[in-house]
Amino acid sequence: MGSEAVESEQALARLAIEHMGGQRDRVLIGGLGMGFTLRAALAELPRHTQIIVAELVPKVVTWARGPLSHLFGNALADARVSIEMCDVHDVIVASEGSFDAIMLDVDNGPDGFIDVANDRLYCNWGLRASYAALRPGGVLAVWSAYEDTDFFERLEDAGFLVDEVKVSDPAGRERAPYTIWVALRPSG
Repeated sequence: MGSEAVESEQALARLAIEHMGGQRDRVLIGGLGMGFTLRAALAELPRHTQIIVAELVPKVVTWARGPLSHLFGNALADARVSIEMCDVHDVIVASEGSFDAIMLDVDNGPDGFIDVANDRLYCNWGLRASYAALRPGGVLAVWSAYEDTDFFERLEDAGFLVDEVKVSDPAGRERAPYTIWVALRPSG
C-alpha cells in the first residue's frame, strides 16, 4: 500500500466505469488501500450506485478514518459506500449475478505475491467466480504493478472479453508501466 501509484489506482476505477454498460447500480471494490480507487469511483458513478468495499485488514479502515483521513475526504461518509470487513473473495463467491463492476486492487498483481491466499482470486476457478458474480455486461477490472501474459489468457478462458491497458508513471520514474485488465462479461 502506497501513494506512488495514485494515477494507476484512479485509472482502475475510471477504466472499469468507462467499460460498464448502462446499468450502474452495484459495484464491488476489493481493497480499500489509501482510497484512490474509491474516490475515483465516487466521482464518476451516479448518486444511486451502491459501492461495497471489501477490506480484509481492520487497521486499513482505522488509518482511513484517522491519520490518512486527509486522503479520503468524505468518501467513507458517502451514503453510497459500505465497508465490509471481509475477504473480497468471499463476497464474490456469495454474490452470483450481483455486480455491475468488480474492481480488484488486491496484492501487487494477479497472483498471491504478498499473500498466497490471493491466488484464489486470479486462478481459473476464481475468475469464473468473478464472472458469475457479475451481471451480463458487467466488468472485472484488475490492477497490477507488473505484466502477466498468462493472466490475459486466463481471463479469456473464463469467458471474458479482455482489454489490457498500460498506465505509465506520470512522475517519470524509471519503472515499467502498471497494467490494468478490463474484462467484460458479454451481455448475450
